[in-house]
Amino acid sequence: MSRDTQAEVRSTKYEVRSTEYDGVQRTETGERAGTRRPRVHQILATLGYGDAIGNEVLGINRALRAAGYESEIIVETADPRLEDLTVDFRDIVDEVTADDLLIHHFSLGSRASRTAFALPARMLLIYHNITPPEYFIGVHDQLVRQCYHGRRELLPYRSRCQLALGDSEFNRAELEALGFPRTDVLPVVPDFTHLEIPADVRVLDAYDDDRTNVLFVGRVIPNKRPDNVIRFFHAYKRLYDPGARLLIAGSYGGFEAYVTSLHALVGALGTEDVHILGQVTNEELTALYDVADVFLCASEHEGFCVPLIESFYKRLPVIALAATAVPATMDGGGVLYDRPDPRHVASLIHRIVSDPRHEEEVLRTQDAALERLLAKDFPAMVRGFVRQALDAPRAAVPSVAADFWRQYELVQELDAIHESRPAAFRALPIAPEEQGPVADLSDRRR
Repeated sequence: MSRDTQAEVRSTKYEVRSTEYDGVQRTETGERAGTRRPRVHQILATLGYGDAIGNEVLGINRALRAAGYESEIIVETADPRLEDLTVDFRDIVDEVTADDLLIHHFSLGSRASRTAFALPARMLLIYHNITPPEYFIGVHDQLVRQCYHGRRELLPYRSRCQLALGDSEFNRAELEALGFPRTDVLPVVPDFTHLEIPADVRVLDAYDDDRTNVLFVGRVIPNKRPDNVIRFFHAYKRLYDPGARLLIAGSYGGFEAYVTSLHALVGALGTEDVHILGQVTNEELTALYDVADVFLCASEHEGFCVPLIESFYKRLPVIALAATAVPATMDGGGVLYDRPDPRHVASLIHRIVSDPRHEEEVLRTQDAALERLLAKDFPAMVRGFVRQALDAPRAAVPSVAADFWRQYELVQELDAIHESRPAAFRALPIAPEEQGPVADLSDRRR
């Protein structure tokens, strides 16, 4: 499909169609026919399938549309399975007005982020935290740069947005420490429908037996410390349960070399039954929660950590490091530890697995924490924060470089050439630092 055709397809999403809410004839903006209310769109770098931010974005979109707002999900990229739910950020520049509100999900700096900053609409920022770049030094150089620049790009939003929200108290406190004048918390209230589906029978066949299954779910990246999960499991297996197995489920795209180092650690320890599964489907995830006996988390940096709450929902006992947002997310449920000592954590696993009364007590604390979380009226909170942002005094006109929009147009032109004539990029001169030695052919005989 050509770029022009894609733009035409996306532009149809802005057609105003008539519908009914509460028996009153309204347009998709939610106003009575003939009136216009502000549109409330979400914008983010990428909409991922099955991740915490992606699920929250979809939940907010449902809440906004149910409230009668015209609302789109504007992205730079999207998982192919979700692409039909999104609008390309390049197609909305001339559509967004000063009367509209952009809910900007900030996790890393991006072209979509910088474009959103320059648009005239009001802004409500939702901060999902940025992992400190030092976790990725020597592991993923590009992500080191992205995290560093992302934290720098966050600062100008202090005067750009009407309201800044963290999806946890930990994230809100970070915004406040950075100097954001108006902050609050929009808690992650997960939608568990992705876990209310039939479990994958292949996973059940492979792991549903009498052996103890220790589970970790999350991206396999350094700040999650899957290396410590492996060390803790090694201690548990050696000290208490030689037949136990460890299941690690989560994407490691871009971190293949890091995963290789984890396999090397497993080999050096001589630990058997460690399964690094990669990204899984919702059916496989459901099955993994069903077969697991305990959820083990060693993450040192979390903005919220949805798998903890998913474990609560699936009534799976949780043991987690008391770091960053994790204690607030667990809210008195599960078991926290404050020192990454393998023998100590192994003893915590053993007590839950071997003592049914203790396991049930842990599950009762998790049930109570989950009940408190689910008691929050997420759609009402979304509506309230949107109203607060719309009613707040307008911020100053965004200050951007004088040639920002000219540079934006040039990038658009380059994108169009790249899509329609990729060979043109191969014809560009090679950067000097990328050139190899050049042979001297001046004396070559004819």
